[in-house]
Amino acid sequence: MRRLPPLRALEAFVRVVRLGSARSAAHELGLSPSALSRRITNLEEFTGRKLFSRSGQAMKLTDEGRNFYDAVAPHLEALAAAVEAQSENLQLLRLRLGVMPLFGTQRLFPKLPELRQLHPRLHLDIDTGPHLIDRVGDTLDAAITLTTQPDPSFHAVQLDQNTVHAICSKDVAEKLGPDPGIEELEKQTFLVHTDMQLSYEAWKKALGFEKLQPQAVDHYDSGQLILEAAAQGLGIAIMHDDHMDRNNDPRLAKLFDVTVESPYSYWFLCKPVDLEARPVRIFHDWLVSAGL
Repeated sequence: MRRLPPLRALEAFVRVVRLGSARSAAHELGLSPSALSRRITNLEEFTGRKLFSRSGQAMKLTDEGRNFYDAVAPHLEALAAAVEAQSENLQLLRLRLGVMPLFGTQRLFPKLPELRQLHPRLHLDIDTGPHLIDRVGDTLDAAITLTTQPDPSFHAVQLDQNTVHAICSKDVAEKLGPDPGIEELEKQTFLVHTDMQLSYEAWKKALGFEKLQPQAVDHYDSGQLILEAAAQGLGIAIMHDDHMDRNNDPRLAKLFDVTVESPYSYWFLCKPVDLEARPVRIFHDWLVSAGL
């Protein structure tokens, strides 16, 4: 039998690559930075490859390291799945996951068959209720939610970075024209997500409309309903570009050709101690590698 590589060193290597941070990987594994570095060094000595370049405490993946990861990672997943399938402990693994509905329908659910194939014993209880962040570590094991900068008490993985746009029906866009002024906009109703008030303020500031006082601002707690309301001509929605692009609704159009960085991103959140739980760990690692 061929000599096996140091498995703990492999785990440390994969964790650094997936998290993009040696500090985060060390924290997750309960290691000091120096202990993590030693494990990586052991793997480099075993393979005879320089997997990372080092500058102070920073570690940057080399081309050799990327090639090594691409070659090894699928086999590690297969090994984990094989061991899991042969485990004597055959009870279901259950994760209580909070998800915002639009993320669930547009990004998570289309990928879940892949997760089920890799980990058939993992099952998800999905919660789309309010106050997801407040319930993580209590009624929820983890959550995927829109927020600004998460509280440092969470283990947090940022899943994207979006821009904000004004979105409306094509009929409304044609009536307003390509560059409506504040007087035209003040005759309109704006549609804003209850959890994304800062996006509306950021959009107004970027376009110089700080003094904008529209006819009304209607608040929704569902991104999908906001997009539908906009498509029906009920108002101008302030939404992420990603939401509109994934929705792919031919009835919708963007107002203004302006890029406004959103204060919000989607984040995966859990309590650091819960990463030791097998369901949370499986879902976390799959989510990071799947690039949702």
